[in-house]
Amino acid sequence: MGVAMRVLPAYKQELIVGEGSLEQTPWLLRENNCSRPMIVTGPRVSQTEFFQKLLDMVPDSVVFDQVEPDPTTDLVEKIIERYMEKDCDSFVAIGGGSNIDAAKAAAAGLARKDKSLTQLGGVLKVREMIPFFIAIPTTAGTGSECTISAVITDSETGRKFAISDPALSPYAAILDPALTESLPKEMIAASGMDALTHAVEAYFNWRYHKRKTPKLCLAAIHDVMLYLPFVYEDNSSVAARQKLQLASYRAGQAFSTACVGNVHAIAHAIGGMYHLPHGYVNAVVLPAVLEDYGKKVIRPLADMGRISRCEGSSREELAQAFIEKIREMNREMDIPRTLPQIRQEDMDQMAEWAVKEANPLYPVPIIYTRDDVKRILTAVSEPDQEPDQEIEDQIQK
Repeated sequence: MGVAMRVLPAYKQELIVGEGSLEQTPWLLRENNCSRPMIVTGPRVSQTEFFQKLLDMVPDSVVFDQVEPDPTTDLVEKIIERYMEKDCDSFVAIGGGSNIDAAKAAAAGLARKDKSLTQLGGVLKVREMIPFFIAIPTTAGTGSECTISAVITDSETGRKFAISDPALSPYAAILDPALTESLPKEMIAASGMDALTHAVEAYFNWRYHKRKTPKLCLAAIHDVMLYLPFVYEDNSSVAARQKLQLASYRAGQAFSTACVGNVHAIAHAIGGMYHLPHGYVNAVVLPAVLEDYGKKVIRPLADMGRISRCEGSSREELAQAFIEKIREMNREMDIPRTLPQIRQEDMDQMAEWAVKEANPLYPVPIIYTRDDVKRILTAVSEPDQEPDQEIEDQIQK
C-alpha cells in the first residue's frame, strides 16, 4: 500500500483562492459544460447571504439543503435520488466537511450504481469518474475540498466509515475567506483542530510520504498553531482566515497521500457513538494519543515543536512542549481535556470500530489493539483533574 500511495498519480485540481472567489462558480460550470448542478449544503449555510448570492449566480441549480453533521447513508441516498430525479449534471458542495462529504459520497454512489454505499466503504472501491464536482468550504479544517475520502455514518449500525478513492477528489475547489467570517467560535476551534490533527498524523506516516508531503504537513502545522488562536479571538482578519483555509487545504493534500492514524480512528468511533463534532473529539484525543506514543514519536514531535516555536533544548523537551501547547490551545478555546459522554459499556464496540478502521491501512507509529484503544478511551473519559485557574491564582497570591 505504501508503494501504491507513493506512485499513485494525483489529480490536477483547479484551485481558486481569494476574497470574492465564490463568483468564479458560474465560470467553472460553463467551462465544463454543466448547466444543471445540484447544490448540496446544510440548513445553516442555506440561510446565509453568500448562499443566496450563489443561487442568483446559478439560477438553474437544484438545491439539497438538509445535510446535518455526521451525514448518514440514508441521507446520501436521498441526495442520489433527488439528483437523478431532477436530471442534474454536476455537484456544487458548499459548507463544512459534512456537506462536502455527503455530496462526495452521493457522487460515488452515482458512479457505482451497482454497489451500495457500505460496499463502497474502504479503499479503491469506486474506480469510476464521478460527475463534475466543485467544493466550496465554509470552514477551515476538514480539507474535504481536496481529499480522496468521504466519511459517512451507516444508518443501521451507527458506525462511521470512509469511502476512499482518487476518483473522489473534487475537480475544483474555491477557498473564499469571506465565507468563514460568520463562523461561530466553537466551529472555528473544532475545524482548526481537525486540520492540525490531519497534518500531525500525516507527518507520522512517513512510509506513505511523497516528496512534498513533509513540507505540506509542517507548513500546515505552523499556520494552524500561529493563526488559529488569533482567528478564534478575533475573526475580522481576512488574511488570517485565508491562512487557515490554506493550512486546512495543505493538511488535506498531505493526508490524502499519507493517511491519518489512531487519533482519527478513535475520534470516528466516539463521534459515531455519541454524535459529537469530529474536530472537537480530535482535539481531545490528540494530546492523549501523542503522550501514549511516547518515545516512538520523539523525533517528529520535536520537528513540530520547533516549527511551532516551542521552547526546549532537546528533542524530548520540544516534543513535550508541543503536546503542552496543544493542551494550552484547547484550554484557550474552551475545549475540555476529557469527554464525560463516554460510557464504559460502549468501549468494546468503539474499540472494535477503531481497530477495524486503522488496521492494516494506516501506517501508524504504534499499531493499537482493542485494549490500547480502550486505554485511550478511559484516559479521555475520566473527570478532568486540572485545578480551577481562579483557585490556582489565589494559591499563588
